[in-house]
Amino acid sequence: MVAPVPMTLGLKTYRMLTSSTGPLFGFILKRRTLQGKEDPNRVTEKQGFASAARPDGPLVWLHGASVGESLSMLPLIESLSEIRPDIRFLVTTGTLTSAELMAERLPASAFHQFVPLDHPAYWDRFFDHWKPDLAVIIESELWPNMIVGSCAHGVPLVLANARLSQQSAKGWGRVGRSIKALLSAFDLVLAQDEQSASRLRALGAHRVETPGNLKFDAPPLQADSGALENLQTQIRERPCWVAASTHEGEETLIGRVHLELRKKFPGLLTIIAPRHPTRGAAVADDLRELDLTVARRTQDHAVTDDTDIYLADTLGELGLLFQLAPIAFIGGSFVDVGGHNPLEAARLGTGVLFGPQMFNFEEAAKLLLDADAAKQVMSETDLVNSLSIWLSTPSETQALAARGEEAISQSTHVASRITQKLLPLLPEAENSKADQ
Repeated sequence: MVAPVPMTLGLKTYRMLTSSTGPLFGFILKRRTLQGKEDPNRVTEKQGFASAARPDGPLVWLHGASVGESLSMLPLIESLSEIRPDIRFLVTTGTLTSAELMAERLPASAFHQFVPLDHPAYWDRFFDHWKPDLAVIIESELWPNMIVGSCAHGVPLVLANARLSQQSAKGWGRVGRSIKALLSAFDLVLAQDEQSASRLRALGAHRVETPGNLKFDAPPLQADSGALENLQTQIRERPCWVAASTHEGEETLIGRVHLELRKKFPGLLTIIAPRHPTRGAAVADDLRELDLTVARRTQDHAVTDDTDIYLADTLGELGLLFQLAPIAFIGGSFVDVGGHNPLEAARLGTGVLFGPQMFNFEEAAKLLLDADAAKQVMSETDLVNSLSIWLSTPSETQALAARGEEAISQSTHVASRITQKLLPLLPEAENSKADQ
């Protein structure tokens, strides 16, 4: 039997406040729909209304915030399905991009819904309809009403691929009694690494284990072969590199780096893929102020001999860009964001660089650095110097990228280890019951 969450004063206050915000949540969803940030045909899913029937048999619910988390679920779904083909999977995420990706990538045994906003009534609707046999929350989605509702409806909870940075741990520590109550609701906590495990234990989690990082098992990002061939034809033999998942402030830094490198590499092409493509027009304006010629992918601009920057202001095309360019700088690492997943580039045989702020991907960064498969640059000048060396010696860059692929391949099978931890929490298979 699943025990209820101990209700601290902080949790009671949170539930009271969120219970009264139904009209506000409705207004927010309506506004986001008008802005194109929600699917108008499915927006009610975010209020807990299901848009599909519950499948028969055991149902595992997996939830992750967005694209990265949803991709890491795929090998886990595959691993569980091999042992328990009777299981069906409900996958929830919060973003349009992740929903589009899951529509393409989920197997027949799984389907997607948008995650409800953290309102008690929304979660009651969700659990009353879906009645999952097990809830697997990916990484760090610790929404109080979600957790309280899961326990109230008797659903066992697992926090898988759990990640907690020092900064996040400090923030949660300010509400120590409440986070302890929430973490105690999890039957099992499976951390990505020992640092996260120690922080979670300190905050009150019990039965914490470290089977590894699911993102090491994620399949390579895909690319449209026609689009890849088309861009390769346009770029030809020009030296190029990509700055991926950049944030505000990083694009102008990349522009200055391009200007400096262009002195040594006159035909250089720099590709920039902003983390938030809706910033494309503003990014293009900032780069043009540096007297750079910018071609935007959303505007179907071709890459010409005069193009300095190819602005890939589209969604879901990093797999294309990492196959196009031999070198990738991982954005979010020169600003206080904490970086993004460097393994996505390394897995596709791309040389990896990142800045000093990689606290969201400590273990992945360390894996590549320890294998001499990536370079951490501490300043704009350091980035210029490193890129200059890598662009001048493509054979060394290729050797580094090969070391990255090898390092990742040796850190796999995490999904299989997590599967073995989840099996005892699932209801028995029908054929197992029949054998008894």
